[in-house]
Amino acid sequence: MAGRGESGPRVAILGGHGKTGRAVGEARAARGVEPVPLGRADWPDLAGAVAGCEAAYVIAPNLHPDEPAYVTSALRALAEAGVGRVVYHSVASPYAPSMPHHLAKARSEDLVRRSGLSWTILQPGAYLQNLDLTGPLEVPYSLDVPFGFLDLADLGRAAAVVLTEPGHGGATYELATRVATVRELADEVGVAVTQVPDPGWHPWLSAMFAYYDVHGLPVGTRVLASLLA
Repeated sequence: MAGRGESGPRVAILGGHGKTGRAVGEARAARGVEPVPLGRADWPDLAGAVAGCEAAYVIAPNLHPDEPAYVTSALRALAEAGVGRVVYHSVASPYAPSMPHHLAKARSEDLVRRSGLSWTILQPGAYLQNLDLTGPLEVPYSLDVPFGFLDLADLGRAAAVVLTEPGHGGATYELATRVATVRELADEVGVAVTQVPDPGWHPWLSAMFAYYDVHGLPVGTRVLASLLA
Protein backbone atom coordinates (compact mmCIF):
# COMPACT_ATOMS: atom_id res chain seq x y z
CA MET A 1 0.00 0.00 0.00
CA ALA A 2 1.27 3.45 -0.77
CA GLY A 3 2.39 5.64 2.06
CA ARG A 4 1.01 9.06 2.91
CA GLY A 5 1.41 11.45 0.02
CA GLU A 6 2.28 8.67 -2.42
CA SER A 7 0.10 7.41 -5.21
CA GLY A 8 -0.34 3.68 -5.58
CA PRO A 9 -0.51 1.65 -8.77
CA ARG A 10 -3.05 2.89 -11.30
CA VAL A 11 -5.88 0.54 -12.29
CA ALA A 12 -8.26 1.43 -15.11
CA ILE A 13 -11.94 0.64 -14.58
CA LEU A 14 -13.74 0.37 -17.92
CA GLY A 15 -17.34 1.16 -17.05
CA GLY A 16 -16.12 2.90 -13.92
CA HIS A 17 -18.99 5.38 -13.58
CA GLY A 18 -21.79 2.84 -12.99
CA LYS A 19 -22.71 1.25 -9.67
CA THR A 20 -20.42 -1.73 -10.27
CA GLY A 21 -17.48 0.44 -11.29
CA ARG A 22 -17.97 2.78 -8.34
CA ALA A 23 -17.97 -0.15 -5.90
CA VAL A 24 -14.77 -1.51 -7.43
CA GLY A 25 -13.11 1.90 -7.41
CA GLU A 26 -13.95 2.60 -3.78
CA ALA A 27 -12.52 -0.72 -2.64
CA ARG A 28 -9.33 -0.28 -4.65
CA ALA A 29 -8.75 3.20 -3.31
CA ALA A 30 -8.99 1.75 0.21
CA ARG A 31 -6.10 -0.60 -0.63
CA GLY A 32 -3.82 2.15 -1.87
CA VAL A 33 -4.63 1.63 -5.55
CA GLU A 34 -5.40 4.66 -7.70
CA PRO A 35 -8.62 3.86 -9.61
CA VAL A 36 -8.95 5.39 -13.07
CA PRO A 37 -12.68 5.29 -13.93
CA LEU A 38 -13.35 5.36 -17.66
CA GLY A 39 -16.61 5.72 -19.57
CA ARG A 40 -17.98 6.11 -23.09
CA ALA A 41 -16.23 9.43 -23.61
CA ASP A 42 -12.87 7.70 -23.23
CA TRP A 43 -13.62 4.98 -25.78
CA PRO A 44 -12.39 6.78 -28.98
CA ASP A 45 -8.83 6.79 -27.54
CA LEU A 46 -9.02 3.98 -25.03
CA ALA A 47 -5.37 3.01 -25.45
CA GLY A 48 -4.40 6.56 -24.53
CA ALA A 49 -6.80 6.61 -21.59
CA VAL A 50 -5.35 3.43 -20.05
CA ALA A 51 -1.70 4.34 -20.71
CA GLY A 52 0.30 4.15 -17.50
CA CYS A 53 -2.13 1.78 -15.79
CA GLU A 54 -0.78 -1.50 -14.46
CA ALA A 55 -4.08 -3.35 -14.76
CA ALA A 56 -7.68 -2.95 -15.88
CA TYR A 57 -11.08 -4.08 -14.67
CA VAL A 58 -13.44 -4.51 -17.62
CA ILE A 59 -17.21 -4.03 -17.16
CA ALA A 60 -19.39 -4.03 -20.27
CA PRO A 61 -22.56 -1.89 -20.32
CA ASN A 62 -25.70 -3.74 -19.23
CA LEU A 63 -27.32 -5.69 -22.09
CA HIS A 64 -24.66 -4.58 -24.54
CA PRO A 65 -25.80 -5.70 -28.00
CA ASP A 66 -22.37 -7.18 -28.83
CA GLU A 67 -20.33 -7.71 -25.67
CA PRO A 68 -17.68 -9.89 -27.38
CA ALA A 69 -16.94 -7.01 -29.77
CA TYR A 70 -16.75 -4.60 -26.82
CA VAL A 71 -14.34 -6.90 -24.99
CA THR A 72 -12.26 -7.42 -28.13
CA SER A 73 -11.82 -3.67 -28.48
CA ALA A 74 -10.95 -3.31 -24.80
CA LEU A 75 -8.36 -6.09 -24.93
CA ARG A 76 -6.79 -4.61 -28.05
CA ALA A 77 -6.46 -1.21 -26.35
CA LEU A 78 -4.98 -2.73 -23.21
CA ALA A 79 -2.39 -4.63 -25.22
CA GLU A 80 -1.52 -1.54 -27.28
CA ALA A 81 -1.03 0.51 -24.10
CA GLY A 82 1.10 -2.16 -22.44
CA VAL A 83 -1.42 -2.95 -19.69
CA GLY A 84 -0.53 -6.54 -18.87
CA ARG A 85 -3.22 -7.48 -16.35
CA VAL A 86 -7.00 -7.67 -16.84
CA VAL A 87 -9.93 -8.69 -14.67
CA TYR A 88 -13.13 -9.33 -16.61
CA HIS A 89 -16.50 -8.82 -14.96
CA SER A 90 -18.63 -11.72 -16.20
CA VAL A 91 -21.68 -13.35 -14.61
CA ALA A 92 -22.51 -16.50 -12.66
CA SER A 93 -23.47 -19.39 -14.98
CA PRO A 94 -22.36 -17.66 -18.19
CA TYR A 95 -23.05 -20.68 -20.40
CA ALA A 96 -26.83 -20.68 -20.07
CA PRO A 97 -28.11 -21.09 -23.66
CA SER A 98 -31.56 -19.67 -22.94
CA MET A 99 -30.10 -16.35 -21.74
CA PRO A 100 -28.46 -14.48 -24.65
CA HIS A 101 -26.63 -11.92 -22.53
CA HIS A 102 -25.09 -14.72 -20.43
CA LEU A 103 -23.88 -16.45 -23.58
CA ALA A 104 -22.28 -13.19 -24.71
CA LYS A 105 -20.29 -13.18 -21.49
CA ALA A 106 -19.28 -16.82 -22.01
CA ARG A 107 -17.88 -15.89 -25.42
CA SER A 108 -16.15 -12.87 -23.92
CA GLU A 109 -14.56 -15.05 -21.24
CA ASP A 110 -13.01 -17.11 -24.03
CA LEU A 111 -11.59 -13.96 -25.61
CA VAL A 112 -10.06 -12.91 -22.29
CA ARG A 113 -8.49 -16.32 -21.74
CA ARG A 114 -6.88 -16.20 -25.20
CA SER A 115 -5.81 -12.55 -25.00
CA GLY A 116 -2.20 -13.11 -24.02
CA LEU A 117 -2.70 -10.90 -20.95
CA SER A 118 -2.55 -12.09 -17.37
CA TRP A 119 -6.25 -12.51 -16.57
CA THR A 120 -8.77 -13.24 -13.84
CA ILE A 121 -12.50 -13.67 -14.40
CA LEU A 122 -15.09 -12.81 -11.77
CA GLN A 123 -18.58 -14.33 -12.08
CA PRO A 124 -20.89 -12.41 -9.72
CA GLY A 125 -24.30 -13.59 -8.63
CA ALA A 126 -27.35 -11.31 -8.59
CA TYR A 127 -26.73 -8.08 -6.71
CA LEU A 128 -28.53 -7.68 -3.40
CA GLN A 129 -28.83 -3.99 -4.28
CA ASN A 130 -31.02 -4.82 -7.28
CA LEU A 131 -33.86 -5.60 -4.89
CA ASP A 132 -35.45 -2.58 -3.22
CA LEU A 133 -36.36 -4.00 0.16
CA THR A 134 -37.44 -0.67 1.65
CA GLY A 135 -41.08 -1.26 0.72
CA PRO A 136 -43.42 -3.68 -1.06
CA LEU A 137 -41.48 -5.66 -3.64
CA GLU A 138 -42.62 -7.04 -7.00
CA VAL A 139 -40.52 -9.43 -9.10
CA PRO A 140 -41.38 -11.16 -12.42
CA TYR A 141 -40.20 -14.65 -11.40
CA SER A 142 -40.70 -17.20 -8.66
CA LEU A 143 -40.27 -16.01 -5.09
CA ASP A 144 -39.04 -19.42 -3.95
CA VAL A 145 -36.11 -20.31 -6.21
CA PRO A 146 -32.55 -20.08 -4.84
CA PHE A 147 -30.16 -17.28 -5.69
CA GLY A 148 -26.57 -16.60 -4.82
CA PHE A 149 -26.83 -12.89 -3.97
CA LEU A 150 -23.76 -10.67 -3.98
CA ASP A 151 -23.33 -7.45 -2.04
CA LEU A 152 -21.68 -4.76 -4.17
CA ALA A 153 -19.26 -3.91 -1.37
CA ASP A 154 -18.10 -7.53 -1.32
CA LEU A 155 -17.64 -7.44 -5.09
CA GLY A 156 -15.43 -4.38 -4.74
CA ARG A 157 -13.34 -6.02 -2.03
CA ALA A 158 -12.94 -9.21 -4.09
CA ALA A 159 -11.86 -7.19 -7.13
CA ALA A 160 -9.29 -5.35 -5.05
CA VAL A 161 -7.90 -8.63 -3.74
CA VAL A 162 -7.42 -10.26 -7.13
CA LEU A 163 -5.69 -7.15 -8.49
CA THR A 164 -3.38 -6.46 -5.57
CA GLU A 165 -2.42 -9.91 -4.31
CA PRO A 166 -0.47 -12.66 -6.13
CA GLY A 167 -1.86 -16.02 -7.16
CA HIS A 168 -5.03 -15.04 -9.02
CA GLY A 169 -3.77 -15.08 -12.60
CA GLY A 170 -5.67 -17.65 -14.66
CA ALA A 171 -8.44 -18.01 -12.06
CA THR A 172 -12.22 -17.89 -12.52
CA TYR A 173 -14.22 -17.13 -9.38
CA GLU A 174 -17.99 -17.33 -8.81
CA LEU A 175 -18.99 -14.79 -6.16
CA ALA A 176 -21.95 -14.71 -3.77
CA THR A 177 -22.35 -13.19 -0.33
CA ARG A 178 -25.29 -15.37 0.67
CA VAL A 179 -27.81 -17.86 -0.70
CA ALA A 180 -31.52 -17.11 -0.28
CA THR A 181 -34.84 -16.85 -2.05
CA VAL A 182 -36.47 -13.50 -2.71
CA ARG A 183 -39.23 -14.45 -0.28
CA GLU A 184 -36.68 -15.14 2.45
CA LEU A 185 -35.03 -11.75 1.95
CA ALA A 186 -38.37 -9.96 2.06
CA ASP A 187 -39.49 -11.86 5.16
CA GLU A 188 -36.28 -10.93 6.97
CA VAL A 189 -37.01 -7.21 6.69
CA GLY A 190 -40.77 -7.53 6.94
CA VAL A 191 -41.85 -6.28 3.51
CA ALA A 192 -44.53 -7.74 1.27
CA VAL A 193 -43.39 -9.44 -1.93
CA THR A 194 -45.44 -10.45 -4.96
CA GLN A 195 -44.69 -12.25 -8.21
CA VAL A 196 -45.95 -10.21 -11.17
CA PRO A 197 -46.04 -10.83 -14.95
CA ASP A 198 -42.96 -10.10 -17.04
CA PRO A 199 -43.12 -6.36 -17.86
CA GLY A 200 -41.52 -6.93 -21.26
CA TRP A 201 -38.80 -4.29 -20.94
CA HIS A 202 -36.29 -6.16 -23.14
CA PRO A 203 -36.34 -9.61 -24.80
CA TRP A 204 -33.10 -10.59 -23.09
CA LEU A 205 -34.54 -9.63 -19.71
CA SER A 206 -37.66 -11.65 -20.49
CA ALA A 207 -35.45 -14.66 -21.24
CA MET A 208 -33.62 -14.11 -17.96
CA PHE A 209 -36.84 -13.84 -15.95
CA ALA A 210 -38.13 -17.06 -17.53
CA TYR A 211 -34.90 -18.84 -16.61
CA TYR A 212 -35.00 -17.45 -13.06
CA ASP A 213 -38.61 -18.54 -12.68
CA VAL A 214 -37.58 -22.18 -13.04
CA HIS A 215 -33.96 -22.32 -11.91
CA GLY A 216 -33.10 -19.20 -9.94
CA LEU A 217 -29.36 -18.49 -10.04
CA PRO A 218 -27.61 -20.54 -7.34
CA VAL A 219 -24.04 -19.54 -6.51
CA GLY A 220 -21.91 -20.88 -3.67
CA THR A 221 -20.46 -18.59 -1.01
CA ARG A 222 -17.21 -20.34 -0.09
CA VAL A 223 -15.10 -18.77 -2.87
CA LEU A 224 -15.92 -15.20 -1.82
CA ALA A 225 -15.38 -16.06 1.85
CA SER A 226 -11.94 -17.46 1.02
CA LEU A 227 -10.98 -14.42 -1.05
CA LEU A 228 -11.95 -12.02 1.72
CA ALA A 229 -10.55 -14.03 4.63
